[in-house]
Amino acid sequence: MQQQQNMQQQQQQTMMQQPPSIVTTKDQLYLTDMLSWNLLAMKKAHFFASQCQNQEIKNQLDQVGQMHHQHYQKILTHLQNQQQPSAGSQLQ
Repeated sequence: MQQQQNMQQQQQQTMMQQPPSIVTTKDQLYLTDMLSWNLLAMKKAHFFASQCQNQEIKNQLDQVGQMHHQHYQKILTHLQNQQQPSAGSQLQ
């Protein structure tokens, strides 16, 4: 029992408080997919809003498109911020 508690304490002490500040290739591919998904959803919402005759539904579709646009921008900003420090460290 005591040994199990010690093991749990050791595992808790070695856990990261924050994720590492690097983006792996796999992470970058997943983020690129997320950009594509949000761009497609934004385009679809815009298209359907332009085809819609009901103003209430059109407004909702516009909001959906704006939400996906904001997500796209957030992901893009995150990717750009990750690339800038690595470019600076390569110059040194």
